[in-house]
Formats: sequence, C-alpha cells, structure tokens
Amino acid sequence: MDHILTLGFLATTLGATWRLATPIIFASVGEVISERAGVLNIGLEGTMLIGAFTGFATVYATGNLPLGFLAAGAAGALAGLLFAFFAITIKANQIIVGAALNLLGLGLTSFLFRTYLVQTGQGVQIVPAMDVPLLSQIPYFGTPLFRQNVVVYSTILVALGAYFLLFRTSFGLTLRAVGEHPKAVDVGGRSVALYRYAAVLIGCSLAGLGGAYLTLAHANQFVEGMTSGRGFIALAVVVFARWSPIGAFFVSLLFGMFYALQLQLQAEPSIHIPYQVLQAMPYLATIVALLLVRNRTDTPATLGVPYRKV
Repeated sequence: MDHILTLGFLATTLGATWRLATPIIFASVGEVISERAGVLNIGLEGTMLIGAFTGFATVYATGNLPLGFLAAGAAGALAGLLFAFFAITIKANQIIVGAALNLLGLGLTSFLFRTYLVQTGQGVQIVPAMDVPLLSQIPYFGTPLFRQNVVVYSTILVALGAYFLLFRTSFGLTLRAVGEHPKAVDVGGRSVALYRYAAVLIGCSLAGLGGAYLTLAHANQFVEGMTSGRGFIALAVVVFARWSPIGAFFVSLLFGMFYALQLQLQAEPSIHIPYQVLQAMPYLATIVALLLVRNRTDTPATLGVPYRKV
C-alpha cells in the first residue's frame, strides 16, 4: 500500500493519464465544435471505430503512418457527412441518426475486419515516443510525462486551435451564433446549414483521428469495439466542460486519470478489489459527472433542434 503513495507511482499514473485521455480529447474537442453549432452528434463511438479501422487498414496496406492518420480523419469526415445529411438536410432526429451511426461504425468495422484482416494476425508500426529536451530529464516526472508520442503532445494544439477557431475568428463567432440564434444568422444572409455541416465535419474528423490514435499510437492492432465507450465518455466531457475546448482538454485528463488508476491498481498485489470494479471506474465517473451537471443552463440554445425557415 505504501508503494501507491510514492512519487514513482504518481508520476507513472500521470503519464498514463495523458496517453489514455488522448482519444477522448480529440473526440470531445470535436464535439464541442459541433454542439456549439447546435448539432448533437451522439455517434462519436461509431465514428471513432471507423477512424480506428481505417487508420489501421491504411497503414497495414501502405506502411505509411501519416497517410493512416490522414485516411482516418477523412473517414471520420465521411461519416460526419452522412450524419449531417440526415440530421441537417433531412432534419431527422439527431439522437436517432447518431445511434444509427454508432451501429454502423460497430457493424461495418467488424465486418470488414473479419472479412479482410482478421486472418493476418499482424500489427502495424506505431508512432514512436519522443523525449522533450530538458523536461524529460526532470526526476521522477520527466520520463512519464515528457516521453510521449507526438500525437499525445498534439492534443494541446488541438484544444488551443479549437478555442482560437471558436472565440477568436469571425467563422467561430458565426458558428456559435448558429447554435444560439440561427434565425439571426439566416436573416444576415449566411447559411445555417453550411456552418452546421462545417462544424460536424470538423468534429467527426477529430473523432476519427482519436480513433486512429488507438490503433496507430497506442496499440498496434485493431480490435472489434476497441473504443470501449470512449465516444460516450467524450459526450459527458463536453457537458462537464461547459462546451469549452480548453475545459474539454482538462476534463478529459480527469477521465484519463480514472483509466490510468484502474490499470495501475490492477497491477498492485496489495489491492484486493475485484478487477471488474476497477475496470468500471471510468464509467462510474461518467455517471457521477452527469449527475453533477444535470441542471446546467448554459447549453447552446438550439442544441439538437433542426433549423427550419419559417
């Protein structure tokens, strides 16, 4: 038990926290952009699976890691285009369309994997870890925190870039107005549908990249359903972070910490807790977070509501 309180245990947990939070950061920041435009996409889980499989299959076929991530982002955008067509153009119920996207992602990736790749049994090259000069030499915390792969470090740029896009550009101002007062945007001569399409495509591209991280920077193999609920956790992160990209980054780290803790505690011989309880920690934390924010009133005014011209 004393080992759990050591600096080494803490440093290792913090390092694992950032790695395990990375796919959630990508998905949640992308969903912040989508929901700020008034579109609720609960299909993140399916989109992440599509990105994970596409990235893996591309690298398996070509051996090119950047191309794998590019293909994953494009596949996520294609899934977003399908979602946007039904949710924005057809004006179908966004919850139903998102649920269908989750089923499509799970079923399609499982079918393609079993048909073409399950017999290979081979992994792919993954993004290598890199040392941050000077910082990686810090005692105890240097190696766990500052010897990560470039995709983990890129989450900082993703969160800052999304914040800049939403709050420091005219595009972001209009996009947020679309989520709050779409009629005013329409009267001003700008297309509500176009901005919502753009928000969904950006959000789903990031979700696809989050999925690709799992196969190309975390593991080296695709496994059916390997996202394991991370897309749904990302939805909770968005609400808990109050629709802020920077907030989504830090809240995702919180959930990543629960993933890291359950893995670390399972390896501790002094901990006599059933592993099933430890594995449930991230999902229990999600339920608690949703209970804490159930009365939030800062939701985008037209979230989930299709825009119809009168």
